[in-house]
Amino acid sequence: MSTTRFSRPLAAALAIGLALGLSSGCAKRGPGGRAANTGAVGTMAPAFALPDLDGKIVKNSDYLGKVVILDFWATWCPPCVREVPEFVRLQSKYRDQGLEIVGLSLDTGGVEDVKPFSEEHQVNYTLLIANEETAESYGGISGIPTTFLVDKGGKIVKRFLGYTDPQVFEEAIQPLIAAN
Repeated sequence: MSTTRFSRPLAAALAIGLALGLSSGCAKRGPGGRAANTGAVGTMAPAFALPDLDGKIVKNSDYLGKVVILDFWATWCPPCVREVPEFVRLQSKYRDQGLEIVGLSLDTGGVEDVKPFSEEHQVNYTLLIANEETAESYGGISGIPTTFLVDKGGKIVKRFLGYTDPQVFEEAIQPLIAAN
């Protein structure tokens, strides 16, 4: 029986690389190339009209005048799930100041997957059922979570790939909320 042994520095580097890869985000299932100039920082957020968990159609234009955290996510993605309680906290703290968090679920099971998750995790922000067309319109979502920060005028001001520390979101939204 033969065993492969790594030097301690190499083993440590491999372990750190694996941990970072697993903690930063989940690969999206399915194809996803980046379309030209869509979902780019400095551009207007692409339009969508998607169903919420009750079947009501919600448009991103409904959020003009608000600062929006737009999060592509799924219930099966550990880094996405890790962000949910922080989004719940941010929504509670900043809703009255004009923040809207919108989760765009890429779960293939749609409402059947997302609604029980929402109830279990006491999600207090809007969850919509997204699709491949929506993901492509935002430049192709190759990994989740992928989160966009959208200003009150509907322009994308930041794009976050993978798990993002909640303090980073809070620091990013505060000046946008304060802006006229």
